[in-house]
Amino acid sequence: MGKVVTLGEIMMRLSTNPGERLAQAQQFEVCYGGGEANVAISLANYGHEVSFASKVPNNALGQSVKKFLNNYGVSTTHLLFGGQRLGLYYMEAGVGKRSANVIYDRLGSSFGDMKKIEWDINALFDDIDLFHISGITSALSKEWKNLTVDLIKVAKKAGVKISFDINYRSKMWSLEEARDTIKLILPYVDYCSAGDMDARYILNIPKYSGEIDGKDEMVYYYQEMQRLFPNIEVFYSTKRMIHSATENDLIGNLWMDKKYYESDCHNINPIVDRIGGGDAFSGGILHGLLCQHDPQGIINFAAAASALKHTVYGDCNQFSVSEVNNFLETGNGKINR
Repeated sequence: MGKVVTLGEIMMRLSTNPGERLAQAQQFEVCYGGGEANVAISLANYGHEVSFASKVPNNALGQSVKKFLNNYGVSTTHLLFGGQRLGLYYMEAGVGKRSANVIYDRLGSSFGDMKKIEWDINALFDDIDLFHISGITSALSKEWKNLTVDLIKVAKKAGVKISFDINYRSKMWSLEEARDTIKLILPYVDYCSAGDMDARYILNIPKYSGEIDGKDEMVYYYQEMQRLFPNIEVFYSTKRMIHSATENDLIGNLWMDKKYYESDCHNINPIVDRIGGGDAFSGGILHGLLCQHDPQGIINFAAAASALKHTVYGDCNQFSVSEVNNFLETGNGKINR
């Protein structure tokens, strides 16, 4: 098992029930989530020693976040208290061909308003195997663009493996801003969550021009990304075929040791909650890397973990290693007695 630190903003999520519009909503379902927090919870579920670093207000909401993380076995040693407010986001659930919609309300949040590194850096990365962070954190502010790079450099200097999820969000920053910052980060990264869209639009890699074949296309993009950033040992991503808001086909892709690996296709129908599916996939990949599993086993596990996440409400994955493996072996929906 590995020792991991993830760092980012955790928010309160307020969601409508399926079929209800945000503008007409009279009540919301409440949960907590955020990319790095979701990965932390997955890895804690799998038995790793995980700490989540963030900042929340020193009030009942901040304490609720702490209890939420601790409930999943995530250490809050590096959870800071202070600032003005907890970030929120609202989600209007998708139905059929109508997509889900997210509205952010995170301006002025305790984490987003940080101007400098407030953690004890020596303590943060002491005896740590892996540091995970995402492009969402970089997108929060001008300060966080620089702080993200600074934190990654410090972790790298401490001998910690760096995991980075590009996780581009068009509602948070422009492509130009994302390109400038991410290209500063990637030279320090060891494991990177990046797919074909990231290759094309963030890294300006020319569109694949060969015959339409999922494997050949992804091999092309991974080879080109590794050519630009030879320091990155592992690339991974998911490919989806979206039939509707409640039915997707999902395949996991992995580029490791200059070889391409692909999972079986998971038909997910019905989807209970798609939010956090990518984070569950990242958690599965990182679990396999920390445990030094074989590449095909890593991608099979990660894709299964992501598929399972779609079947539960909330941002975070709620399944153990044995449950994911059981799903891989017998995932047919029958009752386990």
